[in-house]
Amino acid sequence: MSQPPILSYEDLSLHQGEGWLFRDLDLHIGPREKLALIGRNGAGKTTLLRLIADQIEADKGKRTIQPGINVVMLEQEPNFTSCETLFDFAVSGDDRPAEHEVEAIADQLGIDLSTLANKASGGEKRRAAICRALASKPDLLLLDEPTNHLDLSAIDWLEDWLGRYKGAFITISHDRTFLTRLTKQTLWLDRGQVRKLEVGFGGYDAWMEKIFAEEARATEKLDAKLKLEARWLERGVTARRKRNQGRLEKLWEMRARRAAMIGPTGTANLQAQSDDVRTKSVIIAENISKSFGEGDKKRTIIRDFSLRIQRGDRIGIVGANGAGKTTLLKMITGELEPDSGEVNLAKTLNGVFIDQQRSLLSPDKQVRDVLADGSDWIDVRGIKKHVQGYLKEFLFAPNLIDARVGTLSGGEQSRLLLAREFARMSNLLVLDEPTNDLDLETLDLLQEVIADYDGTVLLVSHDRDFLDRTVTVTLGLDGSGKVDIIAGGYAEWEAKRDDRQSAKKKPKEEAKQERSEKPKIARTQTKLSYKDQRDYDLLPERIEQIEARLNEIEDMLSDADLFMKDNDRFQKLTDENTKLLEEKDHAEMRWLELAEQVEAFES
Repeated sequence: MSQPPILSYEDLSLHQGEGWLFRDLDLHIGPREKLALIGRNGAGKTTLLRLIADQIEADKGKRTIQPGINVVMLEQEPNFTSCETLFDFAVSGDDRPAEHEVEAIADQLGIDLSTLANKASGGEKRRAAICRALASKPDLLLLDEPTNHLDLSAIDWLEDWLGRYKGAFITISHDRTFLTRLTKQTLWLDRGQVRKLEVGFGGYDAWMEKIFAEEARATEKLDAKLKLEARWLERGVTARRKRNQGRLEKLWEMRARRAAMIGPTGTANLQAQSDDVRTKSVIIAENISKSFGEGDKKRTIIRDFSLRIQRGDRIGIVGANGAGKTTLLKMITGELEPDSGEVNLAKTLNGVFIDQQRSLLSPDKQVRDVLADGSDWIDVRGIKKHVQGYLKEFLFAPNLIDARVGTLSGGEQSRLLLAREFARMSNLLVLDEPTNDLDLETLDLLQEVIADYDGTVLLVSHDRDFLDRTVTVTLGLDGSGKVDIIAGGYAEWEAKRDDRQSAKKKPKEEAKQERSEKPKIARTQTKLSYKDQRDYDLLPERIEQIEARLNEIEDMLSDADLFMKDNDRFQKLTDENTKLLEEKDHAEMRWLELAEQVEAFES
């Protein structure tokens, strides 16, 4: 570290129950470090942040902090109970920030701080907490799941702010995209110890795989009992990540098939292609619309939306808070009647809805009570399993069978709810923000479970990476009532949205000049311009070249040792892969637009 640390811990130790949560832990934080804090649910990530924030005391250890350093923590679940409004919360306490600083950030985030705290949504409370934290002018900012409950526009804003931030931060997050874009160093909290890597989250997976491989070789010298009790999770995670590579390939194939069913204008092709296709349809929405309000206050949430959902589809729904995601979800599942149009659901449809409200999770209940009503056995979609064995499948230690729900972390409770609901027989799975509070390993597990699910999945999420790894079709809402239907994940929808926004930013004077210079050409054009024709002819070959290079890069990056052996080459390949993916998206979009023009000239 080139500069002295602004905060350090030496021999940090903290008891939890009858054991140690941390033992003889050393930690040094530099003045401008951008740290990702990674670890399983229950490993102590939030507790470590609270120790750093000096909210709790360690059992032993030396804490050293430079004079004048302001440490600010954005908590995962801030306490609003003593505040009447969100503004009261943002400017409360002895360490309250300046009101004008809070108001300036609130204006940028688009949050009305006069909202009553007991009436505010999770997203509004999260924005108010962000206003308070950022307005406090921190030198060290501690962020515990900062993107929870935020919509995409707010996440983009926060990423931009943190990208310009001159201080240090440590963040816990399940949002891989957020971590990859912002962090420069990684702290891995694992079994009471912290490992540090001077590379951001983008290099974490390769680093973790190398550590696990080294430990697995050492474990070969231990007895069989120790292997079973101490290594089942790590080996399971390693195998799961490898299996997920095959699942991603299957996902690309499913997206390609789905793209063939979506017309060039972005609306679903509702014409029955065959009797077989019709029998596979589980939900058919035709020209549905929904509005709220009266007169001048009337607002159209969904307008003339049509979609045929096939058995096995994985549908992702994205958009800003208030854009109509929940309304659309309720209409296509039959919970809410459209104002016009029609929704037909297959008679055999049997759905499971997981909304993360945890209403089934009483703190006093034992884990076995939640899963199996107190029994040692659970019926998992028609197959009888022992509760302890089923707990392993969801990354729980088997001895947690008798633990009280109230002793589990928020992420562990979410994982327990998923385990309960996935055991039920169903052919439709509806997930509303399922990734909140989950750690990265559980997200990998959830990705695996969804990929292996035999039925249809409807998924509302702001987790961009999770959508890219999971869904075959994305429904993008912009708040105007229009719904984009895109074959692919969040990245494909974002590319289309960016293209549309770029077109809107074109200066009006330039557009007027174009119209005045080429009025006749615009009306009578019957063929492509020279430049357009050249792009139309050459782009397919360029796309093939990009795909070939992407395959080469993928083969090189699949070497688990590359990151540790040649980090510079690993970073260069990763950057090249990102740039090529962007170029490929734009090239494909450009060629499709030209192909539509050619088709129009010929018709």
